[in-house]
Amino acid sequence: MSLDLDTTFQPQHGRPVPVAPGVVRLTAPNTGPMTFTGTNTYLLGQDTLMVIDPGPQDEAHLSALLRAIDGRRVEAILATHTHLDHTGLHAALRDATGAPLVAEGPHRTSRPLAPGEINLLDAAADHSFRPDITLGDGEPFETAAGRLVGIATPGHTANHMSFALEDQGLLFSGDHVMAWSTTIVAPPDGRMADYMASLDKLSARADRLYLPGHGGPVERPAAFLRATRAHRRMREQTILERVRAGDRFVADMVSAIYRSTPKALHGAAALSVLAHLEDLCERGLVAATGGVELTARFEPV
Repeated sequence: MSLDLDTTFQPQHGRPVPVAPGVVRLTAPNTGPMTFTGTNTYLLGQDTLMVIDPGPQDEAHLSALLRAIDGRRVEAILATHTHLDHTGLHAALRDATGAPLVAEGPHRTSRPLAPGEINLLDAAADHSFRPDITLGDGEPFETAAGRLVGIATPGHTANHMSFALEDQGLLFSGDHVMAWSTTIVAPPDGRMADYMASLDKLSARADRLYLPGHGGPVERPAAFLRATRAHRRMREQTILERVRAGDRFVADMVSAIYRSTPKALHGAAALSVLAHLEDLCERGLVAATGGVELTARFEPV
């Protein structure tokens, strides 16, 4: 099953764009290889608002948000996860609106770090974020904009949470599922086994539209989830075959598997390969010399 990605999304930086009844999107101008056209912030409601993912620490984006809020009461500021491109503005927006922060929890790694291990995405994490209200998996959050339900979707990060606006069939999917790209899963910040389980969890739901943290909407979620899962399993099989054929290092596998991918994205590709290798090690199909890390040597079992 082919994973058809949509990279045609055209943002309107600084302008609120209606995406569903009572929902507008503002895209921050933090374009880049990992953020695509920028981080999406969503405003829900009419007279009273909810904010999902305040976005990066960017004065232009803060000004655009405050113009769009236009003095209306903000009931809460929700965060899908605690990478700085999603929560860098959390303190400034809370100060400006007085709204509480709502999330699954503060930033944490998906597993304890091994002795001497470095979290390669630590600089991207917002360690200052502390939610005023924590939301559990399946827990509802009643708002003026409607009933939101927290759906724990770890994998990209340990504390990743999607939010379902169930009366509209909408899912704010953060970085877990995006139409423009597959998601970066980088241990120990993220974990591939958790990510795959979260895909299965969403597949059991019937949401009609996903509104992600970057890029445009996922308009056929069920089919897209099936294709995403198949893509990940094919990539896993390719990595396992490379190990069995004699590739021993992540760099060698990236060079072989991502020949047609721009070099600027090979760093992200290496993290994805590492996540698959960690999962294969956990399942006893591959062994790593000296722990699972980018410079480790991998052998078939």
